Amino acid sequence: MAGKISKTDQRREELRERLIGIAEARIAAQGLASVKVRDLAREAGCAVGAIYNVFTDLNGLVMAVNGRTFRKLGSHVSETVAERPQDRAQDQLITMSLAYLHFAQGNHNLWRALFDLDMSTDMDVPQWYLAELGALFALIAAPIARIFPDWPGDRVDLMTRTLFSSVHGIVLLGLQKRISGVPLDRIEAMIAALLSNVTAQAGKP
Repeated sequence: MAGKISKTDQRREELRERLIGIAEARIAAQGLASVKVRDLAREAGCAVGAIYNVFTDLNGLVMAVNGRTFRKLGSHVSETVAERPQDRAQDQLITMSLAYLHFAQGNHNLWRALFDLDMSTDMDVPQWYLAELGALFALIAAPIARIFPDWPGDRVDLMTRTLFSSVHGIVLLGLQKRISGVPLDRIEAMIAALLSNVTAQAGKP
């Protein structure tokens, strides 16, 4: 019958979901370095070769985990903003950034895996992965477009990436307790100050 999933495809999909779940739990508990093919095979109850029938390599598996993390992060940010419908666009950006900080604190290893995976603009990144990242950026772009209504889309996109990079840098260095970072007890205040100063330029030439 057309459209019917074969038992082989069903088993393959079940193994795929099981491997993603195992890898996600390992990363959450021990970090990205804990994802090792033989350990995964043993825990999943499959042969090592079966893993490579589902994922081209371990990067593909980690990307699948990261896709879940992007969606969880986006949901957390969206829900946090929805709790404050009265906020101005400027305040929404601050709320989003603090939600990002709190997600990173509460899901540190999964959050780090989003950026520790070796990926760059020079690589052939799957469209679905770019779409997950794009969905997160779209949340940030919406209030920026309201703050700067005369800006074209490419300028809004550039500001979105700039603010994300700035906030991410503050969060990363702060949580790592680097000597060049903002002290943990000052991160929220400094993120708010940064975004307030940037958005204060609205309406200025």
